Amino acid sequence: MAHQEGTAPLSRSFTGRVLRVDLTQGRIDVETLDDAFYRRYLGGWGTIAHCLLREVHPGADPLGPANRLVFATGVVTGLPLSGAARHAVGAKSPLTGGFGAAEVGGFWGTELKRAGVDAIVVEGRAPRPVYLWVHDGQADLRDAAHLWGLETKECEARLREELGDARIRVACIGPGGENLVRYACIMNDLKDAAGRTGLGAVMGSKNLKAIAVRGTGRITPADPETIQRLAKWFASKVEELAYGWHTLGTGAAMPTFELTGNLPVRNFRDGGFPVEKISPETIRDTIRIGMDGCFACAIRCKKVVKVDEPYPVDPAYGGPEYETLAALGSACGVDDLIAIAKANERCNAYTVDTISAGMAIAFAMECYERGLLSPEEVGGLDLRFGNAEAMLALVEQIARRQGLGDFLAEGVRRMAERIGRGSEAFAMHVKGQEYPMHEPRLKRALALGYAISPTGADHNHSLHDTALEKEGLALQNLRELGVLEPMPLDDLGPAKVRATWVYIVDQIAQNSAVLCDFVPWSFSQRAEIVRAATGWNFTLFEWMKAGERVLNLARLFNAREGFTAADDWLPLRSFQPATSGPLAHTAVDPARLGEALGTLYRVAGWDPHTGWPTRGRLEELGLEWAVEYLPPAGRRAG
Repeated sequence: MAHQEGTAPLSRSFTGRVLRVDLTQGRIDVETLDDAFYRRYLGGWGTIAHCLLREVHPGADPLGPANRLVFATGVVTGLPLSGAARHAVGAKSPLTGGFGAAEVGGFWGTELKRAGVDAIVVEGRAPRPVYLWVHDGQADLRDAAHLWGLETKECEARLREELGDARIRVACIGPGGENLVRYACIMNDLKDAAGRTGLGAVMGSKNLKAIAVRGTGRITPADPETIQRLAKWFASKVEELAYGWHTLGTGAAMPTFELTGNLPVRNFRDGGFPVEKISPETIRDTIRIGMDGCFACAIRCKKVVKVDEPYPVDPAYGGPEYETLAALGSACGVDDLIAIAKANERCNAYTVDTISAGMAIAFAMECYERGLLSPEEVGGLDLRFGNAEAMLALVEQIARRQGLGDFLAEGVRRMAERIGRGSEAFAMHVKGQEYPMHEPRLKRALALGYAISPTGADHNHSLHDTALEKEGLALQNLRELGVLEPMPLDDLGPAKVRATWVYIVDQIAQNSAVLCDFVPWSFSQRAEIVRAATGWNFTLFEWMKAGERVLNLARLFNAREGFTAADDWLPLRSFQPATSGPLAHTAVDPARLGEALGTLYRVAGWDPHTGWPTRGRLEELGLEWAVEYLPPAGRRAG
């Protein structure tokens, strides 16, 4: 990943130092990246995409030693500013076989940067379990045999005791990662998940149990006065700009979601659900004991819950976010809030992505009800929708790869391939990654975003059409990117496609910088934050170009792994109405989606037949070095 262009001194919001950890050799080296690299790619996803494309050979086993596991902060990570506490993690995904990445908040990324490190690139496989200890510019590998098998809470506690500092931040895997669950996540601070694309399984495959970090350095932006002004401004506006997240956390709109059809019910099959039983309002009034947040963030959107019976729920693991409430709740037909909270706690302890776990369980429940899984095949569980006990039992089995859980740990695409008999039609995934908890039959731009996402179905970097349906803060901000007028939810015309494109590009830039999507900074403010952080005369144009570069590198990685336009598609169920509820008479029109994909490929500068970035597009973005990674047909097509 060495990249030397220019000799400008490093700016103050990042160190330029990358730890290169070879677990096979037990060796740690330091690489330095210059200003030009960060200005082009911003860090985060940019660092990940650049590394994976250059260093992971085509066809590499995602769970083999040749894969790279990258932990990357961005140029704004660690600033004392709402939304700047995030970092990204990436690798070739064991779930999709393509580009894998996830973003996560908390305190770990800030601590890594305070320790004098911007990113960690891990390769190889340790002969026995190890952990990495990073502290104020120093790093070493240590034995983790005594930690292997532990849940995240005990792992963190033992590391803090062993290293003698209660302020150490820990990113680790539990049994889910150790047992190579294909959608295992990586947890830091016990309740913050790098949740999607199976990065915990990659960490487990490398015998890397944890990365403990402690830093006492300071992160000094080039323009601290501007950062302080923006931080104070947002803190004074938090109830106005982020009231729902601030008071209820994610899922504040769940009652509206149920009324409009955005809430997935029984594997995206049905409509209508007693959402009041599992809503954030009910959580607040029954089991919530507080709200928590990430470093320096005024929103504090994280629920903290505590339950004594019938299932004890440990508040150290936080509480269920919206995606969890829907995935392990309504998508499984489960309306038992305490059971969902317990399942969330177990997933955080075991490092299992709640979204993919919930969708794997929901898929199994539907297969069971259809007679595609027999009582013997499910180990005698009553696997009908709504059975909270069965849902909890399967969370345990998935993490430990026991019984039916070993099958579910493979994800819904592989499950459907094995079951067959038409089950592929309701295996809700794109490119192998399970749907998140937002409904493309309601939001047509979201359907387009799910289809083209390089990581598989993802709601965080896809446009939610409800932001464009009427005047409001979201549309007001999008006008800076040329999205000028409201648009209907079911529109998929050229104007909606253009809006989808610029929004996705912005989100990828955020995933690189790394900024949180829950803090509604305007687009011009995002560029201003980068200027103040780095000292560059950075513009919104550069912000968008960085997003385009990184998205094209991620798509290029997938092209090299054999992905084509055929992979930019949705499961059959999304093209059919729900059985009941608000979406009983509407669905995504495949012809219109196909037309929209063609429009987006033209807007993006991608080949209309393959969906690959073209040579001309890569050269326009200053990525001529990446042309050699195009499949031969793409290089010839130019």
